[in-house]
Amino acid sequence: MKPSTALQHAKFRDRMFLAPTQLSFDLDGDGGGDGEVGDVTVDLAGLEERGAVFTRGEVVHFILDLAGYTEDQPLHERRLLEPSFGGGDFLCVAVRRLLVAWRASGCGAGDAFAALGDAIRAVELHPETFHATRDAVMVLLRQEGLDAATATALVGQWLLQGDFLLMPLAGTFDFVVGNPPYVRQELIPAELLAAYRSRYRTLFDRADLYVPFIERSLSLLSDGGHLGFICADRWMKNRYGGPLRSMVAERFHLKIHVDMVDTPAFQTDVIAYPAITVISRSPPGATRMAYRPAIDPITLKTLAQTLRSPALRPDAVGVCAVREIPQVTNAAEPWLLASVDHMALIRRLEKQFPCLEEVGCKIGIGVATGADKAFISDYETLDVEEDRKIRLVTTQDIQSGVVRWRGQGVINPFAPSPEVGLVDLRAYPRLRRYLEAHRAVIANRHCAKKTPDRWYRTIDRITPALAARPKLLIPDIKGEAHVVFEAGVFYPHHNLYYVTSDDWDLRALQAVLLSVLTKLFVSTYSTQMRGGFLRFQAQYLRRIRLPRWPTVPEQLRMALAEAAIKRDLPACNRAVFALYGLSAAEQFALEGTGA
Repeated sequence: MKPSTALQHAKFRDRMFLAPTQLSFDLDGDGGGDGEVGDVTVDLAGLEERGAVFTRGEVVHFILDLAGYTEDQPLHERRLLEPSFGGGDFLCVAVRRLLVAWRASGCGAGDAFAALGDAIRAVELHPETFHATRDAVMVLLRQEGLDAATATALVGQWLLQGDFLLMPLAGTFDFVVGNPPYVRQELIPAELLAAYRSRYRTLFDRADLYVPFIERSLSLLSDGGHLGFICADRWMKNRYGGPLRSMVAERFHLKIHVDMVDTPAFQTDVIAYPAITVISRSPPGATRMAYRPAIDPITLKTLAQTLRSPALRPDAVGVCAVREIPQVTNAAEPWLLASVDHMALIRRLEKQFPCLEEVGCKIGIGVATGADKAFISDYETLDVEEDRKIRLVTTQDIQSGVVRWRGQGVINPFAPSPEVGLVDLRAYPRLRRYLEAHRAVIANRHCAKKTPDRWYRTIDRITPALAARPKLLIPDIKGEAHVVFEAGVFYPHHNLYYVTSDDWDLRALQAVLLSVLTKLFVSTYSTQMRGGFLRFQAQYLRRIRLPRWPTVPEQLRMALAEAAIKRDLPACNRAVFALYGLSAAEQFALEGTGA
């Protein structure tokens, strides 16, 4: 299920929940879902309808080709699973391919039900969608010349209505294909979410529902079987994808990865970060990769042939460059989907140098209040005691590359001592008056409702000493590294990460973080956003490797600091290349591609 457009999240498949309706879930695994003990009925009336976003036909054919579900194979002797068939984008194409392959085998004149009854299993949760697609498949089979009785029997055998994550399924499958539902956990009823968590170890942290869909789909693969999905690429690098990445690394082979970001892979324009992955139940090996192909039948057909060819020729670029990268999967580690040259450089630096926080640097994020309109205002006119407000720096203040403060401040409700917690409002009458005037907003936050006696705290604790400390400020989302030096006057807002250091000179460190090498680390480990933007989050910044400050020669220290102060990016790169001892080939690999 995709979140609504109003939620501004990627949408991938047709609807999972549609309002108004009720769905009964079989939580005890007896296949019932009939209201008995162990079942739960979820009243979905009142939930906003989720927009249906369909996969383009060219992409459906491409995924089936990549998975090996092609008409030159004896498909009637194989089994295919579609775990969330929605409007039938994949299902109908698969049925047509199955019929062509069956007839080409010379068995087409025989008993169709006996030959084809076990070839497909397709699941859909939503009843109305299930019935509409079932009718469409019936029409398709009749158009293909099957009599009404056989068509009815096949559809009854192939199509299953229910929750893929809870329903029993017999046997294994040679192919699992489709576009699994994308559902944030907060949209799933608590009892149902608990049932999912009890069954799927990959439903970790804040993983979306497509993650356990992939887990179960992989568990149902036969030896040598192939899974071909198009879905969000977040799990390949984010924290919540760790258990699923570990499962793939231990028991499967990531054969193909096709980056589909910014391609028109769907029938409507969506804010999406999709990728196609083909994973097989076979020993691990190298991964073939392609990036953002043109969405037309000839290009995708040629690309599928290249990606599936027995041997990849070095000159076999064709209509879309194909790379073969070894060891993409590595236990629960994020998948490194960069070029071979970039991966070799990353691996060398990771082996040779310690992480950023191992050399005296600290990465943090600014304050989240949960009610910015109440806690943040013009510093001079904030009517609270002077020691209860702090000058605040935001992304808007550093857009020029230096701090140009717009005059905002944030209220600090915390006592100096962490043991004390919040200040006593009786000792701060102006602060008390201000907070009471905004109580309706402040007390309505989730954190305030959880601890009503601490209703006026900000989500994050404010430590004034941080404002007085020199730091580097880095916005979360940028196309390039945007690193700004702040001398020790302002407190960072929650949309800014900050870096402090007891050892490294911050100006020299700024040059490193502005360099193309930092972009390489972040782009390798970060999930990419639409438009080529990267997430400069703490989890990715902590991946950066850095020499220990005492080992940096004095002349190089000066060169780094001078380049950062002048914001001379080519000079930053030259100094950083010397700092890490990059060879001419490594420098060319970075500068030649823009990392």
